[in-house]
Amino acid sequence: MNEIRAIEAAQMKESLDEFKIGDTVKVHFKIVENKNERIQIFEGLVIAMKNSRVGKTFMVRKNSYGVGVERIFPVHSPRIMRIEVVRAGKVRRAKLYYIRAKIGKAAKIKELLGKKAVRARATVKAPEKKAEAAAAPATSATAATAADK
Repeated sequence: MNEIRAIEAAQMKESLDEFKIGDTVKVHFKIVENKNERIQIFEGLVIAMKNSRVGKTFMVRKNSYGVGVERIFPVHSPRIMRIEVVRAGKVRRAKLYYIRAKIGKAAKIKELLGKKAVRARATVKAPEKKAEAAAAPATSATAATAADK
């Protein structure tokens, strides 16, 4: 059993993108066609998540030319380049399967506003700010040494 856990741990991603059910996301997914690789963006609403270690998945739904399209993505897949949160949604359910029956404005999810939205955006952008903060003192120190010379 420990061997299985070790294999799963090797396949899991270290840094995961922060999103939740009800968010509108852009999934940057690598497509391989013959020898060509390209990144395709699938933008839609996260309607479900299933958690099971390395097999964790999420379902994204979008309307394409009047037809509802749902796609299931594995979170730890090496083909997912990144997941970008376009809009934070305010929902009170774990699964949004009822959206399938809704059409037009009725299928909209309320946007998360206020302090909670700011906190949600801050947690997503926190790693980027840490990298910038670490790089900023190094550049100012080199500028100060250049000025001394």
